Amino acid sequence: MIRFENISKRFGKLEVLKDINIAFNKGQSIAIVGPNGSGKTTLIKILLGMVIPNSGKLFFNEIWINKDHKYRGDIGYMPQISQYPPNLKISQLLEMMTDIRTNSGWSGTPDDDLLKAFDIANIQNKTMSSLSGGTRQKVGAALAFRFNPNVLILDEPTAGLDPASCEILKEKIQKERAKGKLIIITSHIMADLEELTDHVLYIQDAHIQFFEKTDNLRSKYKEDKLGKIIANLMKNKGEIKTPKLKTTENITL
Repeated sequence: MIRFENISKRFGKLEVLKDINIAFNKGQSIAIVGPNGSGKTTLIKILLGMVIPNSGKLFFNEIWINKDHKYRGDIGYMPQISQYPPNLKISQLLEMMTDIRTNSGWSGTPDDDLLKAFDIANIQNKTMSSLSGGTRQKVGAALAFRFNPNVLILDEPTAGLDPASCEILKEKIQKERAKGKLIIITSHIMADLEELTDHVLYIQDAHIQFFEKTDNLRSKYKEDKLGKIIANLMKNKGEIKTPKLKTTENITL
C-alpha cells in the first residue's frame, strides 16, 4: 500500500535518513520507534508530503506520487501537538475540515464515533485557544478518524488524555484495525504500542535496523515486554548483545 524506495533526506550536513526501503500493507498496525533524532518524524513527514526527500520515491497503492498530493485524502493524521487557528470554534473547525475534504474529492458519511464518545457537541462553541491540551487531543483524534481513511498515522495519540479518554481512543483504534486499515503509531508509551501494534519498525542512525512482528521480537530476545526490548536495543545501538557463555578453560575443579 505504501512503499518507500531508496529514500534519503539530509538537512544541511546532517543525514537524517539514508537509503530507506520499506513497504507497509493494509491490515498492519506498525509502531515506529527509535532514539530521539533517529529520523522517525522525518519519515512520517515525507509520507505526509510535508518534507521532500533529497532522493528516492514514495509509492501509494503502487503509484509514484511524484509531488501529486491527492493520495493524502486517504490518510488520517493525528499530530502530537495540534496547531489550529486560536480563535476558531470547534464547530467551525469541523465545518472547515469537512469543506476541505469534500472539495478534495471526499464523499461519504462522516465517522462521528469519537465526537460522540468525547461529548464534543457540548463544547463545540469553545475556541481552540480556550481548550486544554487533552481536549485539543480529543478534537485532533476525532478529525483523524472522521473521514474514514484507509491509513491512520497517530503521533503520541494518548499523550495528555485522561484514563477514560485513553481507553475510548484505544478501543477506536482497535476497531479500525479490525477493519483491515493500515495504522502507524509513534509513541514513547510502550504499553500503548504493546496493546495497539503488531509490527515494529526500528530506526537508528538514519537507517532501518529492522522491521519485524512483535511476536517475533519477543521470541528472538526471550522477553515478553516490548519496552524492555526497545530499551535494550537503544542502549546497544540497534542490537541486543547476548552474553558469551563461559568455557571450561578457566574453571578450576
